[in-house]
Amino acid sequence: MRALAPLFAAAILAAVPIHTIAQTAADAIRPPAVLPLDAEPAPRIVAYSALPEPLARGVVIVQFRTENFRVIPVFGNGATQVSPRVGHLHVTVDDGPATWAHTSEDPIIVVGLPPGPHRVRLELADPTHKILATETVAVTVPDTRSPNTHAAPPAHRH
Repeated sequence: MRALAPLFAAAILAAVPIHTIAQTAADAIRPPAVLPLDAEPAPRIVAYSALPEPLARGVVIVQFRTENFRVIPVFGNGATQVSPRVGHLHVTVDDGPATWAHTSEDPIIVVGLPPGPHRVRLELADPTHKILATETVAVTVPDTRSPNTHAAPPAHRH
């Protein structure tokens, strides 16, 4: 047994440097955990067509995804240095006067639009509201009123 002790020690010592060297080599080629902002690809938003089933009921649901950008509820100058980039969406319907901030990855849901064509503009905004990318989705809200809900015909005069 004593004769095997040096062999065990040599085997252990031989395994440790190989493991250490392998770990160091992997660390040397691994990209940094956080990239400097100027080295990150530009943020991008991809918006999809409104979901057809809810749209048939007059509910506009627009799904989207972002690239090189996370949508979270964060605002202010300090958050502009976070990597990967973070921010929120500005959502505007029909170039109207009202825009709201959407602060999650959940779909955009718009209800109450009159029947007809509309545009939903999604803008990636950094924490200081600077617009980084824009995508617009065209939708046509159908007339969901049933034939029985139309205005009554004018009364006959005698």
